[in-house]
Amino acid sequence: MDSPDVLDALRHAVPGGRVEPAPATDMPTLYVDRDDLIRVCTVLKADPGLQFSFLADVTAADYYPSQPRFEVVYHLASLGAAFTQPGHPAAPARRLRIKVRVPGDDAHLATASGVWPTAAWPEREVFDLFGIAFDDHPDLRRILMPEDWEGYPLRKDYPVQVRQDTQIASPVQLSPEEFAANIREQRERARDAAQRGAAAGHAGGHGRE
Repeated sequence: MDSPDVLDALRHAVPGGRVEPAPATDMPTLYVDRDDLIRVCTVLKADPGLQFSFLADVTAADYYPSQPRFEVVYHLASLGAAFTQPGHPAAPARRLRIKVRVPGDDAHLATASGVWPTAAWPEREVFDLFGIAFDDHPDLRRILMPEDWEGYPLRKDYPVQVRQDTQIASPVQLSPEEFAANIREQRERARDAAQRGAAAGHAGGHGRE
């Protein structure tokens, strides 16, 4: 199924959805209006003829000073018969890119993590580096930069030579000793939980005798 076929399927399954082909040389690519994004994503994953069950990546591009300034880009894959549940028809293995135009003065769109949970981390990266917010994201905060960092380093108008001293006093990494202590504590907790479970099972067995 090539881009026109996917486009036709989406237009049938998402009436009124604003979807259009986008130029590309490496894989079929579609523009999706941000208000229709979640409906389109849901169909792409769940429709038996599409089955784009794998979200490979979420990224973005900044076209400053053009408008709309940003494009958020999703790379999807349908994995074919080898990854189809028994008894279900297999959709062909193929790739798809969808793009969402986002204005610079209103830089937000819905999170796709409700459709593909793996979207949550790359969406945080886009938020961290481009300042694009994802509505209803379960944990939208910085993931690469320090939490008190100012600005978004991958925006075209971000100063190249910026230097900032972070204000967060707590360490961002554990020392080897702290790491080892955490591992010991987790093992002790797991052992205690297993012992309590075994004791409860033993007591329950006596109670049934």
